[in-house]
Amino acid sequence: MIYELQEFSILIKDFFVHIGSVKDNWNETVQEMYLIGTKSFFLIFLGGLFTGVILAIETGHQLETFGATAWIAKTVSLGMVREIGPIIAGLLLAARTGAKNTSELGAMQLSEQIDALKAFGANPIEKLVVPRTVAALIMFLPLILVADLVGIVGGMLVSNQTFNSDINVFWATAISSLKMKDLFVGFIKPIFFGFFIATISCYFGLTTKGGTNGLGKNTINAVVYSSALILVIDFIFTKVVWELL
Repeated sequence: MIYELQEFSILIKDFFVHIGSVKDNWNETVQEMYLIGTKSFFLIFLGGLFTGVILAIETGHQLETFGATAWIAKTVSLGMVREIGPIIAGLLLAARTGAKNTSELGAMQLSEQIDALKAFGANPIEKLVVPRTVAALIMFLPLILVADLVGIVGGMLVSNQTFNSDINVFWATAISSLKMKDLFVGFIKPIFFGFFIATISCYFGLTTKGGTNGLGKNTINAVVYSSALILVIDFIFTKVVWELL
């Protein structure tokens, strides 16, 4: 475990050393942005929508007991932007993006394509890791914003149709409930999520060995480690950064 942590740290160092090469591999980066971002849109849309709907239903029935259904808007707004939206979208992206990167790079490693790149003088970090990581850094924030927005819209529909709340009042309450620190915490998480999901999955892909069994094991490990780290990062921002702000 210590050895793997050391190798992963070296990968992160190499990424920052070679991050300037992204301009030379911009076509590959754009392609990864399409695969990571556009191809994930429908999944994130559904995840955010049903998260907001469920959150509104659960909190609405509890608040209805006290005649405080007007607070559904605040609960959904704060919950989606600050906590639940980034977490749900992050976990979905960890599964999809993590599995994608690890399986692709792992297959290249097993078929000796990465060794061929080195033989031709190409750096695998520049050609494979940097485009995928930069693409994740660029695309994760818009995707999580989509999850937040459609979650709030889903909450609005439930609030209006089930609890007879006025739509204008809902939006006024939802917007006024969000403070600058809520937006900061909610929007900074995707950057860290994207970075660690991409680098962890690339690391497991590049270190794949042992044939198809090893590829399957590393793909699972990439998703598990990425998902666990998302929860840890969320705790850090919720507990530490929130108190500092």
